[in-house]
Amino acid sequence: MTMSEAQAYPIDQEDLDLLKTSMQRLQCATSLLDGFHRGLFGFLHSPKRTISVNFPVEMDDGSVQVFQGFRVVHNRVLGPGKGGVRYHPDLTVEEVQFLAAEMTWKCALVNIPFGGAKGGVVCDPKVLSEDELRRITRRYITELGDNIGPNSDIPAPDMYTNAQTMAWIYDTYEVMHPRRNNRPVVTGKPIELGGSFGRLEATARGALFATQRFLEQTTLCGFQDLAGVRVAVQGFGNVGAIAAQLFDEAGATIIAVSDSQGGIYDERGLDIEAVLAYKRTHHTVVGVPETMSITNDDLLALDCDILIPAAQSNQIHKGNAACVKAKLVVEAANGPTTPAADEILFKNGVYLLPDILVNAGGVVVSYYEWVQNFENEQWELEVVNRKLQHKINKAVDRVVDRWGELSAEKQHEPSNEEVGDTGPCMPVDLRTAALVSSIEHLVKVTLSRGIWP
Repeated sequence: MTMSEAQAYPIDQEDLDLLKTSMQRLQCATSLLDGFHRGLFGFLHSPKRTISVNFPVEMDDGSVQVFQGFRVVHNRVLGPGKGGVRYHPDLTVEEVQFLAAEMTWKCALVNIPFGGAKGGVVCDPKVLSEDELRRITRRYITELGDNIGPNSDIPAPDMYTNAQTMAWIYDTYEVMHPRRNNRPVVTGKPIELGGSFGRLEATARGALFATQRFLEQTTLCGFQDLAGVRVAVQGFGNVGAIAAQLFDEAGATIIAVSDSQGGIYDERGLDIEAVLAYKRTHHTVVGVPETMSITNDDLLALDCDILIPAAQSNQIHKGNAACVKAKLVVEAANGPTTPAADEILFKNGVYLLPDILVNAGGVVVSYYEWVQNFENEQWELEVVNRKLQHKINKAVDRVVDRWGELSAEKQHEPSNEEVGDTGPCMPVDLRTAALVSSIEHLVKVTLSRGIWP
């Protein structure tokens, strides 16, 4: 199937609702657990708390604009809520709830004492000044009040937020709660404010470590390291750009990258430093000299060894999954692949490392920053990266081992009666194995704690 044929396929035949995706995958995973207490399904699926706030902000021209913000805590069985704050004009509460659940599975998978949370504000950072973003951030945190805190819910950077945004969050909370050590209230802060070395690169570095460990542990892809491996990266923001750098440094050949305006391709390999310099000047990768301009759809269909979706959700779907020629998909973004696409990739022999494993590096180093803040310490970069690699390697091993066990035990799919009305269960792939591992851990802790009162 060519890309033009894929684009002709009616995507509206697939339901892209993220909450339905989350429920379907949870049902599939729990159906594979022996003795799973069905009464826990609603507890694992439903968010613990959803907050919606509306607040006015004075703009640079003197006008007043009302913004909407959200903060969702999905689960706190393992510890305080933990999750990023994203700024995007199309943000919805359903997306935030989906992302909060993803954080719950992520924290459980890498075994850190956090539950899942997520938040954000509906706004377009590309048309807002820094002063306007600062006022939006401070008012958003003021509205949340005591619903965030070092021991209850801890924000971090996400899409279109960064260390500066976290500094504003910290300062706002510090003013509201004087005479305390408030540094652990937010992670991803500037180094000078107690941020951790390695946090900026942590999500991308975790993706690199996860990929390297998977290749070392299996022979499924036909290569066991990154030397000469052809890589395409969709999304050239913080995660995608740093991933391109790190994979390039590890010996891979980055043949294509893209951003919201389009992509570039060079079968000989891109000069990533030159692409980064061009992006800083032109605010897009499109137009880098001696490269071919391509679309994001073209990039997903390239003949490559590893495809790294590092942009938004639902990028690989029923309409284009059959066009993916990569041997391995490494999900650096949250939810970039739909359930229908999972099944197509699996049937076509394309292996997929799931988002809750691949991009867990960010929350792992956020956890390290949180620990450093409580201890009033700052670890060296080498210490942070060594600890991160150890965590990610253990998680990959756990997923691969569980995948082998499930594949051996379950050669059939559950019936529709077992999985409910959302459709047939996905194949027992690496995503399912990762989610099963997370849920097993969460269920064990939940039952050990007991349902109070």
